[in-house]
Amino acid sequence: MTLLQLKYVIEVTRSRSISQAAQNLFISQPSLSNALKELEKEIGITIFSRTNKGIVITQEGSEFLRYARQVVEQAELLENRYSNKRLPKQHFSVSAQHYSFAVSAFVRLLEDYNLEEYEFMLRETKTYEIIDDVQKLRSEIGILYVNNFNEKVIHKFLREGNLIFHELFEAKPHVFVSFRNPLVQKEYVTLEDLVPYPYLSFEQGDYNSFYFSEEILSTLSRPKNIKVSDRATLFNLLIGLNGYTISTGVISHELNNDIVAIPLRVGERINVGYITHKNVPISQLADTYIQYVKETIAEEGS
Repeated sequence: MTLLQLKYVIEVTRSRSISQAAQNLFISQPSLSNALKELEKEIGITIFSRTNKGIVITQEGSEFLRYARQVVEQAELLENRYSNKRLPKQHFSVSAQHYSFAVSAFVRLLEDYNLEEYEFMLRETKTYEIIDDVQKLRSEIGILYVNNFNEKVIHKFLREGNLIFHELFEAKPHVFVSFRNPLVQKEYVTLEDLVPYPYLSFEQGDYNSFYFSEEILSTLSRPKNIKVSDRATLFNLLIGLNGYTISTGVISHELNNDIVAIPLRVGERINVGYITHKNVPISQLADTYIQYVKETIAEEGS
């Protein structure tokens, strides 16, 4: 087993493709494939499953990857300590439901770390894809919510994917509306108050189950419904159509100064948290990002 082989495993996991990893590593695809097969034969496990949909890391491979990353990171620290080389390019990725605090924390991470080279990814995406991204190690962190309605289903998927849910905060439901909406005059709103207004929610693609909805009370019937795929479109429609959506009440006024959060009088709670892979320790960047998330929530939720 060589350090180079460990780097190959890490790059294939990151790229999710043998051919793309070979390009990034500046070697031929057959050479990379042979190196991986020799490594798997030597250690007696299958690290990657080759499927019609591409490369998928196995459960044994996930455990091996944890140790491989530790060895490579320590080797890079040792090399950088005793050479004049620049630090290696930093990688970090997070998948999240459409929360402004996740974006604010991501911006802070980039501003405060001041890295010379990096390759970061922030995916505001569908609930099922967040779980899938962390399970398959495309993202270190996934941000989503659970409540009494969906927690059994969500936690079932987390257990099957060897994922852990870490609670960040519990929120009372709020509605987000434009500052021009007549509802902003109210101290709180009820479901009856919302009936005349268009309801905006995020579409969930092939996994469009009530349990994967980003909004609570997803089973309620509403006369006016609009599905969107991104947060900018949703906020534009909140303003242009006097629509509303249901969320946590934590909102960045720096990023969304035209949107107002009003308490919704219902007997529900929203538990927002982040998920990580049970068998893979998070990086220093991921740990710092989580701290920024917590600080941002405290600032924007106050």
